[in-house]
Amino acid sequence: MKNKLKHIWLSALFLLVASACWAQTPTRTLNVAGLADSVTVRRDERGIPYIEAKTEADLYFAQGYVTASDRLWQMDLLRRVARGETAEIFGKVTLEEDKRWRKFNFAGVAVENVKNLQPATRSILENYTRGVNAYLATLDDQTLPVEFRILQYKPREWKMEDSLVVSKIFDDGLSNTWRMDLMKASLMDLPKEKLARVLDPQSPLDVLLVGKDSEKSKSQTANLGVETQDSELSPQFEIALAKAEEVRKSSLSRIGFYAEDLAASNNWVISGKRTIDGKPLLANDPHLPPTQPPIWYLVNLSAPNLKVAGVSTAGLPGVIIGHNENIAWGMTNVGPDVQDMYLETFDAGGKVKTPKGYESPTIRREEIKVRKNALAPDTTTEILEVVNTRHGVVFFEDAGKKYSLKWTAFDAKNDSLTMVSLLAKAKNWTDFRGALKSWGGAMQNFVYADTQGNIGWTAAGRVPIRKTGDGSLPYDGAADAGDWTGFVPFEELPSLYNPPENFIMTANQRTVGQSYKYQNVIARAHTVARAKRLQDLLNSKPKVSIDDVRDFQFDTFSVINSRFAKEVVNQKGASDETLKLLTDWDGRMNHESKAALVADAMRSAFRTKILAGTFGAERAKTVFLPYDGAFFDRLIAEKPSEWLPKDFASYADLLKTCETEAKEFIVKQIGADETKWTWGSRAKVNFPHPLAVAPLIGLQFQIAPRPQNGSGGAGATPNVGASVSMRFIATPGDWDATRHVIPTGESGDPQSPHWKDQLESWYSGNTPVFPFTKAAIEKAARETVLLIPRK
Repeated sequence: MKNKLKHIWLSALFLLVASACWAQTPTRTLNVAGLADSVTVRRDERGIPYIEAKTEADLYFAQGYVTASDRLWQMDLLRRVARGETAEIFGKVTLEEDKRWRKFNFAGVAVENVKNLQPATRSILENYTRGVNAYLATLDDQTLPVEFRILQYKPREWKMEDSLVVSKIFDDGLSNTWRMDLMKASLMDLPKEKLARVLDPQSPLDVLLVGKDSEKSKSQTANLGVETQDSELSPQFEIALAKAEEVRKSSLSRIGFYAEDLAASNNWVISGKRTIDGKPLLANDPHLPPTQPPIWYLVNLSAPNLKVAGVSTAGLPGVIIGHNENIAWGMTNVGPDVQDMYLETFDAGGKVKTPKGYESPTIRREEIKVRKNALAPDTTTEILEVVNTRHGVVFFEDAGKKYSLKWTAFDAKNDSLTMVSLLAKAKNWTDFRGALKSWGGAMQNFVYADTQGNIGWTAAGRVPIRKTGDGSLPYDGAADAGDWTGFVPFEELPSLYNPPENFIMTANQRTVGQSYKYQNVIARAHTVARAKRLQDLLNSKPKVSIDDVRDFQFDTFSVINSRFAKEVVNQKGASDETLKLLTDWDGRMNHESKAALVADAMRSAFRTKILAGTFGAERAKTVFLPYDGAFFDRLIAEKPSEWLPKDFASYADLLKTCETEAKEFIVKQIGADETKWTWGSRAKVNFPHPLAVAPLIGLQFQIAPRPQNGSGGAGATPNVGASVSMRFIATPGDWDATRHVIPTGESGDPQSPHWKDQLESWYSGNTPVFPFTKAAIEKAARETVLLIPRK
């Protein structure tokens, strides 16, 4: 008995000493020029930095320093993309992308933007910039990130406008309605009944938050906008439009910012009345394409009167999505109409017609450096002349017709940083709304939860009001009908606070009904499938836990593909083998599922056949519809005769042909061996690095692909697979239970242990805890660095 007690005592002593030693994580000091006082940087097992400073100036300085130490080449690439300077390092392969960005002139807008910043915001940006440059000053040819050494160039000094130009990438990735305006113009030659169905935004899957829909009108053609003085388009119009989108996609995908159809993200908040522990829950998972390094960077920032944690983006100060000590917030894209196109009239001398007569446009000369070859940094110079009318840049041309683009992102008074700093200190709903009022970036659905148990939602952003129409068709540039007369007042933007349902959910759906005053301009680009599924999941349990929310984020049930499969079965629109396969399918897009593969391929074939029947085979390759997913979901359910291609006697016959073509498509992609026909054989999770394709030297940047669970696009599931750019779950009042993960890792260095150490957690859906209180942070710390001012 005595020996047993001695053994227990020694074991307890060992554990006590071991835990004490573990708590005393290795500390090293680093002398840094530019600091006013010491700053403590702790890192946990994932390499996440927890930065603690005595002043906000030193805090944001340290954030710039630390972020640059992890993601410097990514920061440089992002600013190069937005400035149109990638051809200088990649060569002609990205020249057209650079030309596109140069037309936007975001570099020039950012310079003016800096001048318009509020003093407090400017101070944050100045200190962050100083921190980045302090880290840059420590590097030499041997210590530069490997990408700089491979491409044989050195980063230039970071400027405040570089951070602002990086923020413009979000505007481009989340705003693309100008393309919808032009495509809508190309659809105007459809018969009236077909046009009305195409332009009908309503769906039985809609999840509205504000307003209601009246009884579906018999014709949607009364709300078509304002046509140009010459709406006839060339036969090559849609091809030119598709090429323009390919350039955009190529550029944004390289850096992880291409949001297909602007459909990017889920978020929701649940009142404590609906949770097991009585505390509210907030969840957010933005959907953007995978890239390496990922677009998000986890960070915890602490100073007197400021404590905030969540994700930022390399090059931007503060926390974009996350929580402080009082509130949590998340974001999804709204997709309003903030871009208008104007068909301009030029005379033989190059002057443009206006309501006051012909005037000279502004000509801007851009010099683009283009690398001659990949093995040397020598460049040539390409000259681009950019024409600007009173509306904006001449951005698109079709058969001699020139269209200019007006966009809120071109306004140098728009500010996307002040809100971030205000949210970091917000204590309640009033503070939260006050912060959102300053938001000048792409319009977002901001969800909210606080430690007092309140939940809320506001769709915030600047949405223009036109003199005439809703901007959904190109305007005549020579007239004033398309002039912007103001913006939707913040107080009139859709919002909810503690609704009776006790939860609020957004997933890029149409959140406002027809009775909402500004629904035409706010409900422009949206999807339906994920919102409906998440609503069903949230309604399926009277009380939910944080684990339930985690499972909801990882859910792979496809509403659209499931409904399509049921219609195939009901109509007997396939072989007996396929009918049994679809009958037995649970609707989940899991990587091992054969039915998921077949259903998705058949639905895709159905879409192609319907479009070809109306527009012809060639035009079907480039045409897209405003509400694509909802339209085809309604079509297969309602089976209108006017949309059935003339080659088929019934929709059942059409579906049987779709089955044949779907299987032919699968054979081409995967092979004839049906034992290998799984969703994961077609859908892969990849994390491409821009240099991964380089022979031999690119191998270090490659991450092996994995079979994907979930799907994106029209048949999207809540878990969209590879495009889940991060997962965040917060329970206000228990901040140390917060869960947060990014797809791969914090570091941009392929030799770092934090290059991809979060991949397993992200892939499995087992989102790790992200500690917040000082005690929890100190317990989680694996390394501590003390930054000391260099005298």
